[in-house]
Order: sequence, then structure tokens, then C-alpha cells
Amino acid sequence: MGGVDPLLSIGVFARRSWLSLKALRLYERLGLLVPVQVGPDNGYRRYHERQLATARLIVMLRRLDMPLAQVAAVVAAASPQGAEVSMLRAGQAGSRAAELAASPAAASLVADYWESVERRIASQRALATHLRMRLLGEQGAVLDMYTVQQRDIPEQLVLTEQRHVQVADLAPWLEQAIDRLMGTAGRYGGPSGPVFVIYHGEVNQESDGPVEVCVPIAASNGMTIDAPSRREAAHREAFVRITKAQVQYPQILSAFDAVAQWLTAQGLSTAVAPREVYFTDFAAAKPTDEVCDVAFPMS
Repeated sequence: MGGVDPLLSIGVFARRSWLSLKALRLYERLGLLVPVQVGPDNGYRRYHERQLATARLIVMLRRLDMPLAQVAAVVAAASPQGAEVSMLRAGQAGSRAAELAASPAAASLVADYWESVERRIASQRALATHLRMRLLGEQGAVLDMYTVQQRDIPEQLVLTEQRHVQVADLAPWLEQAIDRLMGTAGRYGGPSGPVFVIYHGEVNQESDGPVEVCVPIAASNGMTIDAPSRREAAHREAFVRITKAQVQYPQILSAFDAVAQWLTAQGLSTAVAPREVYFTDFAAAKPTDEVCDVAFPMS
């Protein structure tokens, strides 16, 4: 075990840690980086030299624009502050509690945070492209972002749940409704096709649909369905395939625009309300994975 590491004044510690005095005082108040000594009479703060590793970790995390609450979680996983300070005050400088040892838990927290950043950036990139085209009056160029395809959909028996919902509440309601319907579908042999969401009206800050979630099932003839259900008529539809990042509102509106513009250019019209068709595990998908078709049934 090595000797006790030297104590550093707050000024020296600030210079060596790349942190300002203001930042150090803030992190002390938050319990994020606490000095090992505070003078009872003069209030002078002193830090142990080994705390520089924690300080520099905080600097790097903040350069990732990580919020302080998440920084605190990473620091706690990498070097629990309470254990570190108590060991330092006891003069046990050689303890691993005073070091930033390898920490898979802390590394996982950083990875999770950065994945969330990449999801946000991917969504914002798609939105910026959509807005740029609108502001330049390049509505026709929206079609260049997508490949419109066609397919025939057979008649389906679907379990349904419908609700008036505004855009702020749409995503959580969809997740809950799909979970409920998938659970119900399990009583009838499970889903027989992709989940789809029908927009019977606009959903935005002022309009609330309604929206209908549908889960196809393959019930046997004569089977009693003890749940809201209906027959979805056979139809032909035009659709574009989009990624998880593009599903975010309002980015997804460009996909709806693209199909609507294609139908107009082809002299076709929409038979019934447009829908989103989810053909894979949305939660497990990466931002760049294709997860959804925006589809318009054609008349």
C-alpha cells in the first residue's frame, strides 16, 4: 500500500482538473465531487490528488453534454463518492475506492446515454431535411427521399382499440394499446400479421384523430371472439418504408406527404384512412433499422 497522496488546495485542484472554481463549488453542493477537507474556521477546501481522476471523468462526460444527474450516476458507478471520500479521510490512499478502476456498469451507462444522443440526432436530421424542403418550396423533392411501392392486402380479422389522442400522448398510448391487443391475440393463437395503426383523422397539437390500433388474428370459423374486433376489407395499397428515426413526429409527416404526392401524380385516390404498419420489434430496433411502412389504401 502506498503512502498518503498530497492534499491540493481548491485553486491547484481546479487548474489540474480543468474545472473552474465555480464548477467545483457546484459539484460539491451536488455531492458529485466533494473535498476531503474543509477548514472549520476559514472554509478552505482541499482535495486529494487521487480525486483528479474523478474530476477529469466529469469534465469528459460534460463535454458529451451529459446532464449532471446522469454524470452523477456514471461517477457513482465508476468510483462511489461516499466510499472514496471516507477512505481518503482515513488516509487509505491505496484503496481502490479512491481510484477509477475498470467499471462495466459505468461504461454501460455511457453507452446508453450515447445511444440516446444518436437516436435524437438521427431524428433531428430527418426533420431538418423535411423542413428544408418545405421552406425551399421543394415539395416534389420529398418523393426523392422514398421509394413508393404497392402491394395487395387480403381481408383480415383484426382486434382493435380506438381512441381520440393528441400527439403528445400518442406514443405512450400506442405502446400500451399494442401490448394489450397482443396479449388478447395470444388467446386466439397469436397475431397473424403485422400490427397496424389507422389514422381516421389528423393527430397534432390541435387535432386528436381518432386513432385505431389493429392486430390481425387467424381465428377459426365459428370461434367466438370475446374482444372488440372487425373485418378489415381486402385492398391494394401504396406504401413507403421508413426507419425508426423517421417514425418520430413530425419527421414521419414527410413519409405521409410522399405517398400522398405519389397518389396524386398517378391520378389515384385514397380509399380509406392511411396507416402505419409495424413489421418488426420496434423497441429492439436501432435508429437506422427499417421498422414501419406508411401505407395508403387505394381506391
